[in-house]
Amino acid sequence: MSKTVFLTGGAGFIGSALVRYLINETDVTVVNVDKLTYAGSLHSLGGADASPRHKFHQEDIVDADTMQRLVAEYQPDYIMHLAAESHVDRSIDGPGEFIQTNIVGTYTLLQVALEYYQSLEGAKRDAFKFHHISTDEVYGSLGETGLFTETTRYKPNSPYSASKASSDHLVRAWNKTYDLPVVISNCSNNYGPYQFPEKLIPLVINKAVAGEPLPIYGKGDNIRDWLFVDDHVKALWKIVTEGENGEVYNVGGHNEKTNIDVVKTICQILDEIRPREDGKHYEEQITFVKDRPGHDRRYAIDAQKIARELGWTPEETFESGIRKTVTWYLDNADWIEKVSGEYRGGRLGAK
Repeated sequence: MSKTVFLTGGAGFIGSALVRYLINETDVTVVNVDKLTYAGSLHSLGGADASPRHKFHQEDIVDADTMQRLVAEYQPDYIMHLAAESHVDRSIDGPGEFIQTNIVGTYTLLQVALEYYQSLEGAKRDAFKFHHISTDEVYGSLGETGLFTETTRYKPNSPYSASKASSDHLVRAWNKTYDLPVVISNCSNNYGPYQFPEKLIPLVINKAVAGEPLPIYGKGDNIRDWLFVDDHVKALWKIVTEGENGEVYNVGGHNEKTNIDVVKTICQILDEIRPREDGKHYEEQITFVKDRPGHDRRYAIDAQKIARELGWTPEETFESGIRKTVTWYLDNADWIEKVSGEYRGGRLGAK
């Protein structure tokens, strides 16, 4: 019998990629619950929302009565919780929304999930899981060496990462205290099609072709581990269907890159596939700006556990994934215009 997934944040970047994967590659029914904030858009579903197996509800996860009603109505086999405020710069400007959605919203869902789980019987109860999707930023910043593992001590440095760390701890507590079956995953920086234009890679692509300066924080030597979003969602599905109750799985792309190297790679691809009319190189648009407050130095994930226990490894290299991403943004200028709203590429989080 086909499974039903109750998925929060399914109109966001990673959530919409997961919806597209589940609708196109599996037979599950997806109950997509999204508040449709600035970063969520049904345009990101790539037509998956036309499927009769996609059920969309524009709701806020903080609304306990509505969440309880929807879970009772659809009787999901899994709850996959991706809904979150996720932009570090915005968390610096306005942390309140992050506390409300990421912490209070997660608490609300846990309470609803626990009540629902306690009502289940037999095989459905045995198979149920609450999957909390989090970030490697909860671990803080690495030095020049070392990797984040599932047992790395939490040390968040931004309002965003602190809110996600809080939600991770709540999920663990509901597992240990109330026996709610859970899995937690912490991923590295995602990139790929349908990412809201405020994030580094789409921001640089859009500014480059518009002939605008390409802003790089500090010296551009902060390091991130880049994960192609389509690889990530395949990992998420493995974790919720095959992961062990109470376990944490780190998902990484094995692609450590400095921010300046990422930007230069984008510029080189653009030089090749959409050269500037004046014959100059896109790298000439790079400009260095004041660094982000509390900017973490380096992130890098040790993804050996998920490879060993669940058989997942990323399919895309950074070189293949970034080329696909640049090409997609060049081909989908209409999507960028539809979802950008009031955001026009200005700097956030400069306090």
